[in-house]
Amino acid sequence: MKIHSKDFHVREGELVSLRKWPTNVKPVYKTTEQYRQLLGQHVAQLSALQQLLYASNRYAVLLIFQAMDTAGKDGAIKHVMSGVNPQGCQVFSFKHPSAAELQHDFLWRTTRDLPERGRIGIFNRSYYEEVLITRVHPEILSSEGLSETNLDETTIWHDRYRSITELERHLFSNGTRIIKFFLHLSKEEQRKRFLERIDEPEKNWKFSLADIEEREFWKDYMSAYEKCISATSTTNAPWYVVPADDKKNARLFVSQIILDTLVGLNMTYPNTDANRQKELQAIRQRLAK
Repeated sequence: MKIHSKDFHVREGELVSLRKWPTNVKPVYKTTEQYRQLLGQHVAQLSALQQLLYASNRYAVLLIFQAMDTAGKDGAIKHVMSGVNPQGCQVFSFKHPSAAELQHDFLWRTTRDLPERGRIGIFNRSYYEEVLITRVHPEILSSEGLSETNLDETTIWHDRYRSITELERHLFSNGTRIIKFFLHLSKEEQRKRFLERIDEPEKNWKFSLADIEEREFWKDYMSAYEKCISATSTTNAPWYVVPADDKKNARLFVSQIILDTLVGLNMTYPNTDANRQKELQAIRQRLAK
């Protein structure tokens, strides 16, 4: 079964209702062995394209992963990017901002970690937290040192969406290609995964009371994600809503979307001109001696 990236793509201007987007679809693999083969093929292709990305040195790629707890962000990053040269790929996880970070605008701490040309950067959570968790928990904004004008509920989210889309437009114009993934998990599947974290000792460390408390805000988070994705999915920096109840399926979807984006860059290795050929032949002669 062929994976079509467009099936998960949110078009610019589209109003997203997550109830209409599936959290589970028919598997594109028949057996676990076939899944491993398919993922292995994707990983090998990604490795080759990452090498080409590095050699051509014309583009940077930024992958952004957002999701509810247990949706599989860490697993997707680990399995999909497992074959990529670590020198050409960096992962950054963003949790509660530090005191120093709070002294800057909300985009500052993530902007410092943007990938340079030839490399892939991965944000496990991102600047989008500033229009997600802060919208669900507006009391967080009070710690950000904003003026009363900037805290205006009627304008703050629109202003932040605009700041984000303008940043992403700027990055696109300067060679950074952004792919944004929302791993779409059902509340029931999250419940099952939380129970697994309790029942399996090696997963106990992943679970805390705070996770259950956040679950109580599920509807608020879904609303925040709908508004965010609707306002910030653009042609140049699209969102992909990936069904995440089946982790294996989700990893295959994510890897195919990344592959399609990289192939679409039409990259080539640098041309070897006549002068360079002459230099290489001179080096060959020296080595032959």
